[in-house]
Amino acid sequence: MADTGKLFKVEIITPERVFYSGDASMIEFTTTEGDIGVYKKHIPLTAVLAPGIVTITENVGVKKAAVHSGFAEILGERVTLLAEIAEWPDEIDKNRAEEAKMRAERRLKVKEAGLDVKRAEIALKKALVRIGISK
Repeated sequence: MADTGKLFKVEIITPERVFYSGDASMIEFTTTEGDIGVYKKHIPLTAVLAPGIVTITENVGVKKAAVHSGFAEILGERVTLLAEIAEWPDEIDKNRAEEAKMRAERRLKVKEAGLDVKRAEIALKKALVRIGISK
């Protein structure tokens, strides 16, 4: 059980909803610069989110979610993730994610004229995150 004196506020907000709001002793997520773990009283920081799994360590356990792109604001007593998309594992359609993975891999392999390689790479990463968390 986490020490309640070490808890800080965490919010994950998407354009559609407040995805998560609660207290945590730690949060881990992926940025464009790599993975980051945050405890209470972390130095103030703003980061760009990359597709990845967010792990929220609460007083009573751990929650994991897929988050796809956005921004993170870290303050001493609060972490806010403004995400393009956030999904709990039970919200993910694994078959659809597998199909998206195959489409992205095919596009990257064939490299047709006019292919937006960066967009295809991001689609592949999102599909892999969804598949990884839905297992």
